[in-house]
Amino acid sequence: MIPYGKQQIDQDDIAAVTEVLQSVWLTQGPKVPAFELAVSEQCQASYAVAVNSATSALHIACLALNVGPEDIVWTSPISFVASANCALYCGAKIDFVDITLDTGNICINALETKLIDAQKLNQLPKVVIPVHFAGQPCDMVNLAKLAKQYGFNVIEDASHAIGAMYLDKAIGGCAFSDICIFSFHPVKIITSGEGGMALTNQPDLARKMQQLRSHGITSDPTELTEPSHGPWYYQQQLLGFNYRMTDIQAALGLSQLNKLNKFVSERNQLAAFYQQHFSDNTNIQPLRVSADCYSSYHLYVIRLPELSRNQHKACVEFLRSKGIMGHVHYIPIYLQPYYQQLGFKAGYCANAERYYQQAVTLPLFPGLTAEQQLFVVNELEHFLCSLS
Repeated sequence: MIPYGKQQIDQDDIAAVTEVLQSVWLTQGPKVPAFELAVSEQCQASYAVAVNSATSALHIACLALNVGPEDIVWTSPISFVASANCALYCGAKIDFVDITLDTGNICINALETKLIDAQKLNQLPKVVIPVHFAGQPCDMVNLAKLAKQYGFNVIEDASHAIGAMYLDKAIGGCAFSDICIFSFHPVKIITSGEGGMALTNQPDLARKMQQLRSHGITSDPTELTEPSHGPWYYQQQLLGFNYRMTDIQAALGLSQLNKLNKFVSERNQLAAFYQQHFSDNTNIQPLRVSADCYSSYHLYVIRLPELSRNQHKACVEFLRSKGIMGHVHYIPIYLQPYYQQLGFKAGYCANAERYYQQAVTLPLFPGLTAEQQLFVVNELEHFLCSLS
């Protein structure tokens, strides 16, 4: 089976992990801060806080911005459920902003309209979480303008987008947001096995996230509420969590980071191969990448707008029968049973639901061969031809 995505591990990665396994530190050692520094420098952010998953990063990012039971958080419905769950973890209410059909990203016009209506009802969001879907950054300039106008904070969910560029600057620099989140899951651009990171330029947010990831504990003498009892002394000042990244994971992440530019370049080359082969087929519509963006192409998604619901399902089943792991990213979050119990109903975001009925994710990852890609293209076109 040709997967839709997978990690690429080499001897340098293995050696980096082995070195840590043979050291005195397996966790809370020197590799985690080294990984944080390397990512912050890569992205030109002031601070980076490594954690055990992007979900954890989203959670502590919301908490650092004081999201609580009286607050509302908005995000995109076309994402993994973690983009919305993080608000619920804090006791806040969640809501969704529809997408632009041809990019899969949050629609700025829909956001503005929703903000106008919310202001009239005194129900503005405290935080908006745009999702850089498939590796393409959102329209952050206009989103930041709305954030300033309506007074909300911004957390970029860049789980798909390390290595991406927006206006010629690396995603993660937080030029238009308070916090930016990365994921290092194995199918992402680079991996630490499991893992995530929150970046920010605000020292107070960084320090709060650092405490929250480790039980809310500090031993910093400048932060203690009374003089230290001795070199062993620490205080729990927040109700935090065990969200720490291990040195083993950080060593792998550091090694992978050295190959980030190579990985993203290869992903763009693979995407160009698909684009070229689909350019004359109007029935296949790849997601559009905006001119001000350089996508990291975590996913390669096409839309098949002419297919019925049954044909869409049959397409994915056909690809899998041929050894191609066709997939759909994502089911609109609010259509999940848990969210339906919160009161959301089908029809809430029209473009998101249209997208869901049209989208197919095709294999794209470093190491995918031209022969494999051509096989994917031919089998997909064979299926579409069989419908006519």
